[in-house]
Amino acid sequence: MKIDLNLFTVFEAIYSEGSLTRAAARLNLTQPAISHALGRLRDRLDDPLFIRHGHKMRPTPLAQNLLPEIQSALAQLNQAMQHAHGFDPTQANKTFTLAMRDVIEATLLPPLVKQINDIGPNIAVASVTMERKSLDAKLASGEWDFALDVLRPSPASIKQQKLIEDELVVLRRANGNQSGEMSQDDYLNAQHIVVSSRPSGPSLVDYALSALGLKRDIALRCQHYFAASQVVASSDLWLTMPKRYGQLLAERFSDIELIDLPFATSSVDVYLYWHATHDNDASSKWFRNFLQNIELS
Repeated sequence: MKIDLNLFTVFEAIYSEGSLTRAAARLNLTQPAISHALGRLRDRLDDPLFIRHGHKMRPTPLAQNLLPEIQSALAQLNQAMQHAHGFDPTQANKTFTLAMRDVIEATLLPPLVKQINDIGPNIAVASVTMERKSLDAKLASGEWDFALDVLRPSPASIKQQKLIEDELVVLRRANGNQSGEMSQDDYLNAQHIVVSSRPSGPSLVDYALSALGLKRDIALRCQHYFAASQVVASSDLWLTMPKRYGQLLAERFSDIELIDLPFATSSVDVYLYWHATHDNDASSKWFRNFLQNIELS
């Protein structure tokens, strides 16, 4: 039975987006064209494949079973094209999409842009908001080429490698009477800022303190480290944050200083994530190697 391979591209887009409208936008097609392609595929496979549920198109069991094979086949076709032409960064015209949090963005993008412009003048980078709950799906669909985040549990289809080593430090307003060091008691007696997108709940530091039977005084929760550092510069609140970004902020605020954390916490190293179907893709391999060799300031 012959089937137009373009139908499988439409199938994968509908599955990933959960919507005919969004699938049409992603493939730069009209919604009637998407509906027609889905109708042809339904006829060929004798299955509805997707059933409307509210505003979402939910896959049938057959569609769920087909997805891994279709994604693998599409990836193999893409890899074949890449291998046929190779990847020459000096000639390539390509955009790599990376999902990351603002703290990683501020650390990575300046050296990335500087160094990539020296290699590939037509290579662009798009930094998008990190959505942890969507990481696996967006890498699988190809909406993201890569994601950067702390170490997290991932399925076998998501590959990873450590990209940036980092640790937590304390940012506080400089005071000529302070020694530049701190004890655990100093830390617990201070008031602190927690940076989180969540309105409540413990942070990595609070988990570490809880394991020691300790608790700190949280005076402020906010969403971004830059805003928190401005508060630090004008108050007695302390901010615990990744060291690399803290160093950047300390350079911009002359009246704040970085101090080593007086107790141990889990690592805040940054990992690079990508989907296994792109493991042998020439452009993906080149960009992964490029990222691994970036010289961070």
